[in-house]
Amino acid sequence: MPRQQFTAEQQSVRVLKVGERVRHILSELLARQEVHDEVVSAANIAVTEVRMTPDLRNATAYVKPLLGADEEAVVTALRQNTAYLQREVAKRLGLKFAPKLKFRSDESFDEADRIERLLNDPKVARDLNEAD
Repeated sequence: MPRQQFTAEQQSVRVLKVGERVRHILSELLARQEVHDEVVSAANIAVTEVRMTPDLRNATAYVKPLLGADEEAVVTALRQNTAYLQREVAKRLGLKFAPKLKFRSDESFDEADRIERLLNDPKVARDLNEAD
């Protein structure tokens, strides 16, 4: 049977869908506290995004601990439990190859706060009012 060919658009949609499924699976595992690690169990962790490589072999999960938990400690604990999480994702995902997981701290919230502070700066407000 010939291999099915996908257009670039179909391929990118598939990558996004698989990334979203991986995000949901990881979120479910963390919410149900199925990871037997004290640091991970003690923190409420949000998986904000999962970026997949086009070949679906690698996934980078961006996580943010809620309620002021130590971000570096949580990311380190997740990295130590990567083998268990990869095994569970592979079991629930049902792809030919299980994606290799990497965990990174999500910096987008910090960047949004920085931009918000810049926009609320009196100098910027003054410049915006002069333009009107």
